[in-house]
Amino acid sequence: MKEIKILCWNVNGVRAAVKKGFLEWLQKESPDILCLQETKASTDNLTKELLEPSGYQTYWNYPERKGYSGVATFTREKPIKMQNSFGVKAFDGEGRVIISEYPEFTLCNIYFPNGKQGPERLKYKMDFYEAFFNYLEPRRLRGDKIIFCGDVNTAHQEIDIARPKENSKISGFLPQERAWLDKIAAHGYIDTFRHFHKEAGQYSWWDMKTGARARNVGWRIDYFFITENLLNNVQKAFIMPEVTGSDHCPIGLVLRFS
Repeated sequence: MKEIKILCWNVNGVRAAVKKGFLEWLQKESPDILCLQETKASTDNLTKELLEPSGYQTYWNYPERKGYSGVATFTREKPIKMQNSFGVKAFDGEGRVIISEYPEFTLCNIYFPNGKQGPERLKYKMDFYEAFFNYLEPRRLRGDKIIFCGDVNTAHQEIDIARPKENSKISGFLPQERAWLDKIAAHGYIDTFRHFHKEAGQYSWWDMKTGARARNVGWRIDYFFITENLLNNVQKAFIMPEVTGSDHCPIGLVLRFS
């Protein structure tokens, strides 16, 4: 029996997270795979302890713009294959994608765009959504076992946001953004946390400026989605709101394979 624990966290700057105990947290939690988003890192500003933490190989996708975006995957087991793109050049410059293939599944670590900066960025976000769906869907249809995780930057349903009415016209809870998650669900991708946990008040992001975390006025915008053919392998899915160091908290998934 093989158990695989995957954690996912938008760290809002990995170097800042290190100062807040990130590496100690990593060793304590000891996931088999860790997917990070919004690393805000580049090749010239990462220390050896981040590039080579004890027990892990690390893979990074650096954005062209410094101090912005970026993803990283830390893994104990060397993947069969790695790629930093889902094949659409227009989306490659912001360092938002790492796809790693393992014997049991393909894991997509994605930092989805934020649409709050204006109509142009909202269009970029929606185009990114569609391009990613078009990458995934042929693979799902041929029977691939897929996990995708990350900061999706959209709360799916009213239960996933503390104040749905007040945010109904704000990017992150717009009808067209939520409709994409409806489409994902309709095509058989399972929101693992919601599969196990039906209760409200479970969030993964809080606005720091308003002190929303202390009042748990949050959004659930970080997800693990899986294809249906992996559901029997999932042991649990969870959120870790007690972990600070970012405006997001980590989320987790545990799978078991015979």
